[in-house]
Amino acid sequence: MSTAAVVLDWYPAAARDLPWRRPDTTPWGVLVSEFMLQQTPVARVEPVWTEWLARWPAPSDLATASRADVLRAWGKLGYPRRALRLHEAAGVIATRHGDAVPADVDALEALPGVGSYTARAVAAFGYGRRCPVVDTNVRRVVARAVHGRGDAGPARTTADLADVDALLPPDAHSAAVVSAGLMELGAVICTARGPRCGACPLHETCAWRAAGRPEYTGPRRPVQGFAGTDRQVRGRLLDVLRGADEPVERAALDAAWSDAAQRDRCLDSLLVDGLAEQHDDGRFALPA
Repeated sequence: MSTAAVVLDWYPAAARDLPWRRPDTTPWGVLVSEFMLQQTPVARVEPVWTEWLARWPAPSDLATASRADVLRAWGKLGYPRRALRLHEAAGVIATRHGDAVPADVDALEALPGVGSYTARAVAAFGYGRRCPVVDTNVRRVVARAVHGRGDAGPARTTADLADVDALLPPDAHSAAVVSAGLMELGAVICTARGPRCGACPLHETCAWRAAGRPEYTGPRRPVQGFAGTDRQVRGRLLDVLRGADEPVERAALDAAWSDAAQRDRCLDSLLVDGLAEQHDDGRFALPA
């Protein structure tokens, strides 16, 4: 059996039951999930996604919300600029696309905050279109199963897309299922550390296993810490603003982090990014 046929047979029964994968999920729900899942674990996204879609079931619903409400609803998902970009994208979809998420990859990429991966994911998973969807997990599966390497190494956009495209069956529905299946394989079985080769449906044909599972010795992306970083400080400051019913005095923000220089730098960056605003009386709040 081909790789596509194996994945097509394996995925429907093995896939995790995630709400954005259910048949009644709209392309808007898929788009929201893709924004939220960027660098954020599934377990943290699920409850926020569910609440978000109940509150804003269509792009026009989100577009009319205040930025403050959007940031509060985003909660602790991290990288809150994603929330504002999604808010902007909702406005564009509502006004320029008749409140329907576009299905065309180029039109999707023209939306605020939507890059190549997200556009292809929405086209495939929201509309069942045939287009390669490539993330870190998919690249790792292809590197191992097809090329016999322990990992994929640095991204090669054109080559990576061509690798995955070559694996997809010709019909759109099956191709979309295989795209989701390759991603699931990399997320739960063909993981970076501790791959479960014995449970892998590609076990018999995997080039990496046949080669004796050689260790990857190429360049790796550095692992980013969190404690003490500007990301942590920005999160602390936003927590103060999200938890307040009215603008707060500077002292409330000062109490959130002891390093004054780092705290001031992070507060300035929140103001520049539009994640916070300073009122005429000197107090601070989430943007209106």
